[in-house]
Amino acid sequence: MGGRKSTMVLLDDKGLRCDGRKIDEPRKVTIKAGVLKNADGSAYIEFGDNKILAGVYGPRDVHPKHLSNVDTGILRCRYHMTPFSVPERKRPAPSRREIEISKVIKEALIPAVILDAFPRTVVDVFIEVLQADGGSRCAALDAAAAALADAGIPMRDLVCACAVGKVEDTIVLDINNEEDQAGQADMPVGYMPNLDKITLLQLDGVLTPEEYSKCISTAIDGCKQVYEIQKQALHDRFFGSEL
Repeated sequence: MGGRKSTMVLLDDKGLRCDGRKIDEPRKVTIKAGVLKNADGSAYIEFGDNKILAGVYGPRDVHPKHLSNVDTGILRCRYHMTPFSVPERKRPAPSRREIEISKVIKEALIPAVILDAFPRTVVDVFIEVLQADGGSRCAALDAAAAALADAGIPMRDLVCACAVGKVEDTIVLDINNEEDQAGQADMPVGYMPNLDKITLLQLDGVLTPEEYSKCISTAIDGCKQVYEIQKQALHDRFFGSEL
């Protein structure tokens, strides 16, 4: 949460946000599964101005061997921002933020993936952020979950994610980059809709208990909307364009 001053009107007197959306309206989301020929599973997502590609490889042998687990499989995740993904050229080497988000996404996916079905192996998830806007970790998690399903990895549920935030003392769904930089709070949430379980919850900013509860319910509503788009993308991939 940047908390920086902005000359932009984040929320006008008609209740519309700086990009014209209502407070409970997410940005446009499109997902396509099976976009990489050489990966075992893949997905591409456009979440607002975020453009993100996810590729899954495995289950496959672990190298080096001593990292393997005889009782369960391993999930590895790499979140990487391309140098042209942000206005200022980003250094190619992994940043602290990329390392943190890689760990966060892996831990959000682990409750959904049935890793003990394939012991001694690893499933690798590679995420490339081609263009970043606010909420890229949630968009990346959405793409990664769809790519795992596309690869046929056994899963208890899909993980869908959407951020919620506080702008001008108002709770809003799916904050954009300007709201992320100048808003009062940011809360990314990952959710398994069929199991009704949250797998990711972070909070940057200060909320009252009432605002916190409102954020959770608003974020889950957003996650469920993303889930329907994930399902449609996977259906289109395997059964055609009509659900």
